[in-house]
Amino acid sequence: MAQTDNKKFFENLTGAGKAIAVLTSGGDAQGMNAAVRAVVRMGIYVGAKVYFVHEGYQGMVDGGDNIKEATWESVSSMLQMGGTVIGSARCKDFRSHEGRLKAAHNLVQRGITNLCVIGGDGSLTGANLFREEWSGLLAELVEQGLIDEEAAQKYSALHIVGMVGSIDNDFCGTDMTIGTDSALHRIIEVVDAIMTTAQSHQRTFVLEVMGRHCGYLALVSALACGADWVLIPEMPPEDGWEEKMCEKLSAKRAGMKRLNIIIVAEGAIDRNNQPITSEHVKNLVVQRLGFDTRVTILGHVQRGGTPSAFDRILASRMGVEAVLALLETTANTPACVVSLCGNQSVRLPLMECVQMTQEVQKAMDEKRFEEAVRLRGRSFENNLKTYKLLAHRKPESELPHSNFNVAVLNVGAPAAGMNAAVRSAVRVGISEGHKMFAVSDGFEGFYKGQIKEVKWADVGGWTGQGGSLLGTKRTLPAKHIGKIAEQMRTYNINALLVIGGFEAFLGIMELLAARGTYEELCVPMVMVPATVSNNVPGSDLSIGADTALNAITDQQWVPKLKATVTFTV
Repeated sequence: MAQTDNKKFFENLTGAGKAIAVLTSGGDAQGMNAAVRAVVRMGIYVGAKVYFVHEGYQGMVDGGDNIKEATWESVSSMLQMGGTVIGSARCKDFRSHEGRLKAAHNLVQRGITNLCVIGGDGSLTGANLFREEWSGLLAELVEQGLIDEEAAQKYSALHIVGMVGSIDNDFCGTDMTIGTDSALHRIIEVVDAIMTTAQSHQRTFVLEVMGRHCGYLALVSALACGADWVLIPEMPPEDGWEEKMCEKLSAKRAGMKRLNIIIVAEGAIDRNNQPITSEHVKNLVVQRLGFDTRVTILGHVQRGGTPSAFDRILASRMGVEAVLALLETTANTPACVVSLCGNQSVRLPLMECVQMTQEVQKAMDEKRFEEAVRLRGRSFENNLKTYKLLAHRKPESELPHSNFNVAVLNVGAPAAGMNAAVRSAVRVGISEGHKMFAVSDGFEGFYKGQIKEVKWADVGGWTGQGGSLLGTKRTLPAKHIGKIAEQMRTYNINALLVIGGFEAFLGIMELLAARGTYEELCVPMVMVPATVSNNVPGSDLSIGADTALNAITDQQWVPKLKATVTFTV
């Protein structure tokens, strides 16, 4: 039924007689090419003419060969390329009225009245100003005799749709911007590589990542690699943070951990809006603890390389939505930006999002840091809470008291991210005062009694480990329900958390079906989907599916496949 509706919907839309121009502006971001490709092919699909604008706004001002008609074949093989093949440039000329007048003339000459801009908030703000001035610019062109009245009437309205291409994820109104996921992959690759040398020499590493005004990359990479400390501009550390950080690093070393990782956003500040540099953090650690400490500044490595699978898909979906928005717009429709909200492409008023983005910086300047975090959006706020919860253990005296025992197990084929899920579950449970039990080898280990209590430190370093450290099997519980119930009674298990694929789903269904026979099974049961196949009902994306997609799209997959085969044998 959905397919029929979509077909009918697309048949009613036509781009015949319309011309769309697409440009990339500002800093480059992985996935921009995928967005350009989607705009071109969707535009051609609906019958519109589509033009490349090379070198961003500078190409629009200069005109000539910088504005070329695109064909279906001209965007072949662009999907997997990093950067932007149509070029991007910072353009001073477009900031002037004379520059925008030249740009308007160049567009009108080609009959272009639909503009798709891929860039940051500055680029999108410039596009909106261009739209607002459009009628006045055409009137000037008529006065100067560069176009006639008929052309001014025919091309009287300029329609704008934006897509945010920025590795910083610093634009309010969208859960993720094009390029952010790829930049995170670059950071995690570096962290994983650094951890091996850090562990060998018992070193502390301070990693500086991009984010002049936004700490998203620093925060999420710290969450993804289990960093010991993170410094971001939206939520500066409390006064006296230096002592607390050093205490934590020292405690980790005392607990036999051989390395420490500290991640610093390049725009990190303290409560007085003074910068906290990676070099300053290094000196603190050396002077107070005497640890061998090194600084690594990632720089433009984060922008480079091929886009991740997620960025290719996100940019493709956004590009299609951008063309649909241009086809449906009217002369009175305000400029919109295509955003990601809850895994869906949505259209939001462009300037409302820009103003909210600017409010974040204003809140930081005025030291309203809680407000700055809230303005960043639900995703940022949740990531910050999760990092604090998982990275900083409360003293025993502050933990709530609970008699609740929770068992955690992996079921089905291993999937990347299973260990991170177990770590999170264990640490959240302990923070709530519960006793956490780890079950080895899935339901098979459950009925055999392979169950033991797991503590906070037991799951340290699990975040970046592949496979399943608990062990996992595809065995379903139906034949051993009685023994599983007996083990639940023995260990007084009050809740089950099953992390796995479709076998986990079926296993829980079998346990639920046996509740009438075994009272011990009448406890809360939760399943967390973890499967590279992404085949669990009710879940948009399972743990492990994104990693599997990246393995497939990685250009270096052949040697990795060989290594996997060797390991399996």
